[in-house]
Formats: sequence, C-alpha cells, structure tokens
Amino acid sequence: MFNPLGPPLDVLTRTKSQSRPVHRSSKSTPQPLEAASPAGRAAIALEYASLRNRSHCPLGLYVVPAVDTILIWDAVLFIHQGYYADSILKFKLTFPSNYPERPPTVQFINDVFHPLISSNGTFSLMPQFRAWRPNQHHVFDVLHFIKAAFKRDVLDKIEEADCLNKEAYKLYHESTTSFAALATQTSSLSHSDTALYEKDQLSLKTKPLHAMPFSKLKVKTLKEERERLGLKEWKMDQ
Repeated sequence: MFNPLGPPLDVLTRTKSQSRPVHRSSKSTPQPLEAASPAGRAAIALEYASLRNRSHCPLGLYVVPAVDTILIWDAVLFIHQGYYADSILKFKLTFPSNYPERPPTVQFINDVFHPLISSNGTFSLMPQFRAWRPNQHHVFDVLHFIKAAFKRDVLDKIEEADCLNKEAYKLYHESTTSFAALATQTSSLSHSDTALYEKDQLSLKTKPLHAMPFSKLKVKTLKEERERLGLKEWKMDQ
C-alpha cells in the first residue's frame, strides 16, 4: 500500500471564489439514527469532532453532517492545481451501521472523469485501504486520500484492478493530452449553474440532495466580507 498523503497539512482555508456554500438539510438517502448502535454513532461523532485538529481536515475541503442523521456527511472539495484545477466537487460520505468495523462509502455528486470514480459517482478507496483496519484507519485518512487522488503522483500509481472507470485509467496512460482535456471538462462542468447552484431541478432528480448548495455572492456582500476579514484586493504591478 502506498501513502500519497505526505506531511500533515496546515489549517483549513477558504477559497477566493465569488460564490459561497449555503448549509441546508440533506434528505436524499435518509438513514434513521437507530440504524447505528450508540457506540457507532459516538464513534462517528468523535471522528467529526477530530476534524478540528489542524492536520485532520485537508486544505480546501469542507464537511458538514446531515441535519437528520450523523451517518451522512456532505463535503465540498476545491482543487487548485493539476489536471482538475479550479474544480468544485461535491461528494457524500455514508457510514455503515457498524462503523468503524467497515469504512464509509464515498459518492461524488458531480460528473467526474477519474479512474477511481464510477459513472454513478462511487469512489474507490481500494488503492489506499486494501484492508480497512478499525480504530487504525479514520475518516480523516479517507478525506486526505480523496484529495490526494486528484494529484498526478497518485494517478501514476493507481492500478487498473482498483479502478471503477477503466476508460479513464487507460486514457491516462495512453493519451495524457486527451485525459487532461476531459479532466478540464470536469472542472468546467463543476462551475455550471446546474452543478454549482443546483438550478436545473429536472436533471437533479437522479442526483442525491447535497447539504451545501451555493448561491451567488453579491458584489456589495463580497466587499463587506473582505473588509471584515481584512483582505485586500490583488493589484498588478504597472
């Protein structure tokens, strides 16, 4: 098993995008709290609390549990470099009732062309967690691997047997240019009104509801927020 995660990452920071996530309830695949044992629910709650640790939640990744069940977390990943640069990718983590005996499942809401992501958004954890070890592997390990999976050094090491999208795997090794074009298309689609602001309700019927939809930020509100945070505008040298 390879470790693509490297040294611990620094404290979580916000994106500079002129859009913002809005918290709402996630009711796409509801699971009653009774589906998990008290010990399981406590373990998941502790995992979420542990994300306050500076090295546990990767930079550019935001996570919030569903309002109606601790068994579902909604997340958004902002990617700034590499093939998928500028992507804003939404995904869900769903915990089994016997967690931590089994790992959470990961499903992307966006359409993502990636070797480890199937056509329905399922993400393969196999390259990093060949055998899930309870109380040794944690959710923050999963989150770090999800982010790392979009980096070139991890893409280079993925084995075809672990891939849920064989076409993406073959294209990555046979035509980097074509793969890069489709990865860029993933990024572009993630900025569409349908994906980012969830405006096209008809096309969203087959997609699970996400707790962090985005709304456009008014220029006035953006200016006020920048002033409140003490941020300055970038100025190009003359």
